[in-house]
Amino acid sequence: MTQSKVVVYIAMSLDGFIAKPDGDLTFLSLVEREGEDYGYHQFLTTVGSVLMGRKTYEKVMSFGIPFPHQDVPCYIITSKEKNTSDGPEFYNGDLNALIQRLKTLEGDVFVDGGAELVNTLHIMDLIDRWIISVIPTFIGEGVRLFKEKSMDQVLNLVKVESFQTGLVQLTYDRKENQYV
Repeated sequence: MTQSKVVVYIAMSLDGFIAKPDGDLTFLSLVEREGEDYGYHQFLTTVGSVLMGRKTYEKVMSFGIPFPHQDVPCYIITSKEKNTSDGPEFYNGDLNALIQRLKTLEGDVFVDGGAELVNTLHIMDLIDRWIISVIPTFIGEGVRLFKEKSMDQVLNLVKVESFQTGLVQLTYDRKENQYV
C-alpha cells in the first residue's frame, strides 16, 4: 500500500490570485461550462480527508450550500478554539502531526484552500502534489496563492491539460531532495 499524498487542488488567475481583495470569486465563472468540471469529481474519488483554512471554510459556508466534504474527515485549520457537534473538526494543534496521521489513512489529503494554509504547508515542506488550474484572466489584486515568504523547491511536471475555455491545469509532484 502506498502512502497517501498531501495534494493542493486550487484555481488561480493568470497573475496568481485565488480571490479578489474582498474574497470575490466570480472570476472563476469565466471558465464555467456545462458538463465540464476539469477533473474535480474524479479527483475527489482519491480523497480520504480534507484540510481547509478557517477563512475558506467561512467563505464556503457563506454560499448557503451544504458543507461539501461531509463524506470524509475534514479539519478546519484555525488559531481559535472552536468546535461543532456536527460537521468538520476545528483544529489548532500541530499541523505536521495531523498530516502524518492522515497520510497513514486510505486516500489522499486534499488541501482545499486557502492561501495561508497552502503557504504554511509549503514552508513546512508537507505538500506532495500541486494541481493548479490557471484561469485566463488578470484580476490585478487580491489574495495571492503564493506569498513572498516561500521556499525554493524544484518540482516534477506530471501533467499539463488545456481546455477550450482557456483554463490550463498544471500538475506537479514533489521532487525529492531537489531544493534550490
